[in-house]
Amino acid sequence: MKTAYFLVGLLIFISMPLQAEIKTQVIEYSGESEEVILKGYLAYDDKITGKRPGVLVVHEWWGHNDYARKRARMLAELGYTALAVDMYGEGKTAEHPKEAVKFMKAVTDNMETGKARFMAALALLKKQVTVDAEKTAAIGYCFGGGMVLAMARQGIELNGVASFHGSLGTETPAKIGDIKTEILVFNGEADKMSPPEKVQAFKDEMDNAKVSYELINYPGVKHSFTNPVADEFAKKFDLPLGYDEKADKDSWQKLQDFFKRIFAKS
Repeated sequence: MKTAYFLVGLLIFISMPLQAEIKTQVIEYSGESEEVILKGYLAYDDKITGKRPGVLVVHEWWGHNDYARKRARMLAELGYTALAVDMYGEGKTAEHPKEAVKFMKAVTDNMETGKARFMAALALLKKQVTVDAEKTAAIGYCFGGGMVLAMARQGIELNGVASFHGSLGTETPAKIGDIKTEILVFNGEADKMSPPEKVQAFKDEMDNAKVSYELINYPGVKHSFTNPVADEFAKKFDLPLGYDEKADKDSWQKLQDFFKRIFAKS
């Protein structure tokens, strides 16, 4: 009888699906013509054989922190190879909004540097043995959301970009033919950093440039709605932030649907 129970248990164990074996690695790289060291974080499922789409994750204005790495691991669990990029250099992070603004503006005020760092990360991602270099995308949060949109406006060829509570404004609106990727934007309707006039300006820009895009505006949702520590930051620094679990989960599911569609087309 014990033997029978053992055999049944063994059969059940064998029939169970293999659990994801997420491998992670910190990789140092650099942008073109730069001496600064950039520190990326690579994540992929070692149980999957062969190449798969690669996704860049661009961090919030706080810098390359645990949140960006968490999203990279979540993408790896979905079957992608993800690289959390370092846009500030040396993997540095901000402890205060004033410091975050300083780090962010060092990039946004010199977009040649920003583009070089983004392209260096994309080149690194494409070189990975687990990545199908013909299938790539980028997602970004807050500063990172604005950055992936800026890269799209500059004609970077990706299958798609997705912005989560990112900056929508630009001083150089896209024209017809500029954007060569599909765009998905998640925005909080109560986000004081993206007021209605900026949202409308973004829609007008995309429509005039005849871009394939979708903008999802969550009613009553504030800035940084995907980050569970947003409420803590809001209280600590008196910032108009707020985590929203429903919007977080919905946007993540819609991102998955977006990826399935764009990667199936390529």
